[in-house]
Amino acid sequence: MNKYRDIILFNRNLLISGAAGFFSGALGAQIYSLYSNNKIVDAIVALLSEYSVDVPFFAIAFYIDNMHRYHDPITGKKNTALIKQDIKKLVIAISASEAFYAVIKIFTHYQFLQYAVAPYQAAMASSLMGWAVFLVLVNVLGKRIKLFHN
Repeated sequence: MNKYRDIILFNRNLLISGAAGFFSGALGAQIYSLYSNNKIVDAIVALLSEYSVDVPFFAIAFYIDNMHRYHDPITGKKNTALIKQDIKKLVIAISASEAFYAVIKIFTHYQFLQYAVAPYQAAMASSLMGWAVFLVLVNVLGKRIKLFHN
């Protein structure tokens, strides 16, 4: 179990922050639709609403779970080299996966809106489709670049 601790915590943080973003994206899409009928902008607003909640939640949760790794217990000093190294790895794994997520989310959200699906439903369905791809990619990339400290 200890061998997979980092992977489990990483995915837990992604899912918790993603759930918060999931609902904020649906809310953002629905509210935007009250003011405009532009379907592509609705899809982009939903994506930005998700990111505005998802990214800060994940960053805080990831840091809390890994705080012990970044502090020397004897001296109490931060290991800034390790922090920078992990941030670079996170940026690589997450940004590559997010690029696929964003394309899938916006495209499918727009398509659902074209078929007269309610904006909040389109946002939720497109998020689920994007998340399926995102979770696989981020875990494969994380393992490949040795993001997880086993």
